[in-house]
Amino acid sequence: MARNLVAAVFVAILGVAAMFQGTSAATYTVGDATGWRVPSNVNFYDDWTDNKTFRVGDVLVFNFATGAHDVVEVGTENAFDTCAGANPVRTITTGPASITLNRTGEYYFICTIGTHCTSGQKVKIDVEMSTTPGTSPTPGASPTTPSGTNTTTSTTTPAPSSASSLVSTLSLVFVSIAFVLFF
Repeated sequence: MARNLVAAVFVAILGVAAMFQGTSAATYTVGDATGWRVPSNVNFYDDWTDNKTFRVGDVLVFNFATGAHDVVEVGTENAFDTCAGANPVRTITTGPASITLNRTGEYYFICTIGTHCTSGQKVKIDVEMSTTPGTSPTPGASPTTPSGTNTTTSTTTPAPSSASSLVSTLSLVFVSIAFVLFF
């Protein structure tokens, strides 16, 4: 009888652990090692977002020197396309800046210093809702730049597939069943 209780508790603990596996949000350093600055290629930030899946709860870190750049969130694609920062959703002038993505949909960020935006210093982020627990990317390093320089690097580990999360969960279930049946 006591052995069955121990086995039931073990199965319950494994089940709870499987539910919480891999549900943490990711931290993305915008532009990776380049940081938030005028890029050498106007498509740089578009290319940077390729192959990334942004989810609610993820954090964007904009590494830039205070006074040299800003991060302005604009509310429309037209304002983004035309670099119009007149009616911003928010403006951050002190670097580095961290922004938590708290809703699904598109976010538009530009730099309003000089001609930085028209030179390509802007990024559009499309945020999805996570439909399967554990499909958010593993957080990468989120460097800070206390001196205001953009010399740190960051990587973000790619998201595990939902298939690998399913395999992990099923493995835990089968091990638990085997434990109950054979011990």
